[in-house]
Amino acid sequence: MLQTSPSRRELLTQAGCGFGGIALQAMLAADANAGRASHSDSGFQPRAMLNPRVKRIIFIFMQGGPSHVDLFDYKQELVDRHGQSIDFTGVRFGDFGTTTKQKLMKPLWRFTKHGQCGRAVSALFPHIARHVDDLCFLHGMHTEGVAHGPSTLFLHTGATTLVRPSIGSWILYGLGTENQSLPGFVSLQPSDANGGPRNYSNAFLPAVCQGTSIGRSFQPAEKMTIEHIRNTQLSSEEVQQRYELTQRLNQLQAARHPQRSDETDAVIRNYELAWRMQARAPEILDLSGETEATTKLYGIGEKETDQFGRQCLLARRLSESGVRFVQVNYADQTANPRWDQHSNMPAHANHALATDKPVAGLLADLKQRGLLDDTLVWWGGEFGRTPFSQGSDGRDHNPKGFTIFLAGGGIRKGFSWGSTDEIGRLAVEGKVHMHDLHATILHLLGIDHEQLTYRYAGRDFRPTDIYGKVVSEILT
Repeated sequence: MLQTSPSRRELLTQAGCGFGGIALQAMLAADANAGRASHSDSGFQPRAMLNPRVKRIIFIFMQGGPSHVDLFDYKQELVDRHGQSIDFTGVRFGDFGTTTKQKLMKPLWRFTKHGQCGRAVSALFPHIARHVDDLCFLHGMHTEGVAHGPSTLFLHTGATTLVRPSIGSWILYGLGTENQSLPGFVSLQPSDANGGPRNYSNAFLPAVCQGTSIGRSFQPAEKMTIEHIRNTQLSSEEVQQRYELTQRLNQLQAARHPQRSDETDAVIRNYELAWRMQARAPEILDLSGETEATTKLYGIGEKETDQFGRQCLLARRLSESGVRFVQVNYADQTANPRWDQHSNMPAHANHALATDKPVAGLLADLKQRGLLDDTLVWWGGEFGRTPFSQGSDGRDHNPKGFTIFLAGGGIRKGFSWGSTDEIGRLAVEGKVHMHDLHATILHLLGIDHEQLTYRYAGRDFRPTDIYGKVVSEILT
């Protein structure tokens, strides 16, 4: 039988699909190398399961473990018994589980009551103190892990060592995105240390649930942008043509390989999002259009607060534009993060000065724009610090009792829940485990943490594993 040569049209079609396949394979490989390869999902459709109280989360991560007994959890007993040696049993000093003598150390800063609720706040936070009537303090927090790496991973993923999706990825998986031109989950200036990208990773969830990092902790906030968001070498018409051609080729390849449809569809959606972001993201990332009054509110232009103020203002702009979960990282690249004062506790004053006004500015800005009613602001670190001294003027890690605060929709205002013991060592009443906090945050978004599951490697996973309960006492 005579074999006829392919027509010009057939040759171009086959060759074009071949080049498209090469491009798509490169995209898939890049995702796999970044730990973002997606797997077949469970058929879960993004939706609110309950009546949502909020639409979005802004998580202000104070990396390193701020000292609750010096900031928000006043203990008169520490003042009265300053310098006394007491027996402590723990894993961070002496042999594992042994009892040693440790000297109590009083708060290094004065506490004053504020607001109609009369909440005591350290002199380190004069700006946040003005907002106590809008805040809800959880004083009985406790968590897993005694070092920064495991505890930071647990805060973000609910696991100290195993690879699990971050809470932001679970939220994006459960609810989808509000704005098709922006990522649904953004992490601002994340650190590469203590979990690094795992803290905003989708792990085994679909690749579209991956958090988008903007900036790095070692860079100045002025560089907090998405590199190469626009192609300056081509006209807008040429960019449009290339995009449309690439997507047609990708769709052809997806049709040819249905067994990999979930992976290819996720990659295609990611590149579609990247395309739409070219028009929307530069406008959102540009802070120059904000009024002088707004930038002053965040402390932008002031030496001590400029950097973190820019992060907090960008978080408001992203949230206002439909990003469901924004994480603002007060972090650095070292193994000893910013709030980690094992010695020189007075350095807490530097970190408070850098973050107090920007956080207060964010709260005020959200409130005056009417956004605080359907936004949840979460402030906290991976653990607290001990009531006894380490060396002459430091404090050790304390995962057994610490404080965080929440503000926004569905949360009781001017309220505190739980407590540590008389010296601030252990959570004893109204105890809230990190799994409980995750369950409560999901509940406020309209998600039942026990029903949000994903089947992977023969097992159904959920964000709180087999634990967690909603802290109903703090809800309105």
